[in-house]
Amino acid sequence: MAKVDVEPDLRASEQEIGGSPDVPEGIVGRSPGELFWRRFRKDRFAFVGIGFLIVITILAVTAPLFAKLVGHPVGEQYIFEMTNEFGIPLGPTLTADVAPEVGGRVFLFGADGGAHDLFVRILYGARTSLIVALTATVIEMVLGVTLGIMAGFYRGKIDTLVSRLTDVFYALPTLLLILGLVAACGVSKEGCLGGFLKPGMGLVAGIIGFFGWPYIARIVRGQVLSLREKEFVEAARALGASNRRIMFREILPNVLAPVIVYSTLIIPTNILIEAGLSFLGIGVPPDIPSWGAMLDNAIQYYRTAWWTMLFPGIFLFATTLAFNLVGDGLRDAFDPRTA
Repeated sequence: MAKVDVEPDLRASEQEIGGSPDVPEGIVGRSPGELFWRRFRKDRFAFVGIGFLIVITILAVTAPLFAKLVGHPVGEQYIFEMTNEFGIPLGPTLTADVAPEVGGRVFLFGADGGAHDLFVRILYGARTSLIVALTATVIEMVLGVTLGIMAGFYRGKIDTLVSRLTDVFYALPTLLLILGLVAACGVSKEGCLGGFLKPGMGLVAGIIGFFGWPYIARIVRGQVLSLREKEFVEAARALGASNRRIMFREILPNVLAPVIVYSTLIIPTNILIEAGLSFLGIGVPPDIPSWGAMLDNAIQYYRTAWWTMLFPGIFLFATTLAFNLVGDGLRDAFDPRTA
């Protein structure tokens, strides 16, 4: 059978209808990942947020290295070198002759109220905020996703139990309970519950995560109630797959999109909660740098030492804004209605 060449006819037809070279010659199938990337890469604000988060993460991880480079350990005080005769901290300096008593080492952001290097403490504060926020978010995701999948898949008594438990958590004065538990368990080094809960970043992250899972559980439950009736679930069940495999191998990948979006939006909320607790003096211990504690310390100096409030506030604002920008970009990219 002779081979028929139809390419010239296709080009001629394209010229007749006024087609342009930009028009694709055929329909190309794209995977969900490719469709997600095509939408996400158009969001410039999300990429700005990602860039800032990469920078702040690198600074937080390498905080000890920066402290060594500038020659200012995180706990070192420079009362006689970086405060005036009235006890007011001195401001930022890039010149080597301002503090000859400490070898001319510069203080990029000046000193805080405790005569510490503010730049070094901000870097360590970034580490504190990220560790607490990410740990709390992981706890919320694990609890919320697990309980949500079980409630939506099994329904019946399990669904009723999980739903009523989420209602109880919604009815609780969560903020007051967080304040009370952190204050009660952080008042002494022994902690509470026989030493099970001790002061530190783990205590703050654990309490925040324990009270933050109900919302993601409801989101996952609603998604699973719809997915469990789909054909691919019935096919897996017909092939003899166990309930555990269906839940975590078939259904879970299909609910990852809202989970990822919500996690990127809850991280800045957890950062602000940790900063608020430290601002009130009941968050992480005083020997651990925290942006909230820096802002609390800056209240008495903000008129004469503006940098003590400005720089921690800028980093706190920029970090939470970056996470929100990334979360908004992910939400729009995962939404198939976004064109």
